[in-house]
Amino acid sequence: MVTEREAEIFRILQQHPSISQNELAAQLGIARSSAAVHIANLQKKGYILGKGYILNNSSYVLGVGAANVDIHGRSKKAFVMHDSNPGYMSSSAGGVTRNVCENLARLGASVKLISAVGTDVYADQIRRECRAAGIDISHLYTVEGAHSSTYMSLLDENGDMFVALSDMHVLQKLPLSYLSGKQSLIRGARIVTCDPSLPEATILHLLDLCGEDVPVYVDPVSTAYARVLAPHIGRFDTAKPNVLELEILSGRAVTDAQSLEDAGCAVLDKGLRRLFVSLGKDGCLYMDREGTVLRRKLRPLEKMQNATGAGDAFMAAVIYSTLSGFSTERTLDYGLAAGIAAISHEKTINPDMSAALVESIIKEYAL
Repeated sequence: MVTEREAEIFRILQQHPSISQNELAAQLGIARSSAAVHIANLQKKGYILGKGYILNNSSYVLGVGAANVDIHGRSKKAFVMHDSNPGYMSSSAGGVTRNVCENLARLGASVKLISAVGTDVYADQIRRECRAAGIDISHLYTVEGAHSSTYMSLLDENGDMFVALSDMHVLQKLPLSYLSGKQSLIRGARIVTCDPSLPEATILHLLDLCGEDVPVYVDPVSTAYARVLAPHIGRFDTAKPNVLELEILSGRAVTDAQSLEDAGCAVLDKGLRRLFVSLGKDGCLYMDREGTVLRRKLRPLEKMQNATGAGDAFMAAVIYSTLSGFSTERTLDYGLAAGIAAISHEKTINPDMSAALVESIIKEYAL
């Protein structure tokens, strides 16, 4: 993981690869010896290959997790139970990890995906939409004769989720040996992002393959999956739960602002490095092992189109911001703005997602 200063130096070297250490130090306002230390660290981390500032431009994020087709139905009016409700239907490629990867690709990051798909029309749709978004899907695992993962959600007349159903059984058939065969790919990633739709044994094997050198990010997704993650949360670098999921990860009830922070501390004490707690319309709480506690909020969107993809967009923006060396405050703003971009479109992924769109939302919705 690069520091904010190292990321700044890497960007300068990309623009001026022949710059001297003295010139670099003068531009940054630091001593030449300090610049030399930062450059040495970038070499150790693989961002600079040898002498002459030969930069490693093959840096990528690897997603390991769900890739499925999302089927959304939105009611025109309040639901009438046990009856047929007029509404609107749509489908698009989805899956938490795949969604994070697509948002990242649209933000400009290099992204690769490991997942399992079947041999049905849904697999064709997943591949087609991933390629169109710029995701490298050459490492997908195909399960012959199986159905691809599917997620079905019903949204009320306001765009809020009413109920959802998921079928991720194909992920159970992703062999551990297949992941082992991708060890060099996994170890070469700057960041690995995953979701707990994977079997617990697969998650633990992935963490083993990443070791201590490759940070792993995770979104608990639901309270049920949070229970699977809870015993192992200390092995991850960064997590993005909501309040209900945080209660399960920490084993503590959250009733007010203080108990919220206490629960966050309990999770960090397990070994997690960074924690982003989604607070809905109240923004986000950030905490880390260095003792930083920060709350951030943007003005809420007046009319939401689809709440499904907000968390995935937030996680993608956090990863993008980390790779870019942004400050914690700017990272939070990026995450919140990306979430607004997501819920402002009827599809799970806003096709207009970009760094420019996120920047414009930060300016428009800043409090």
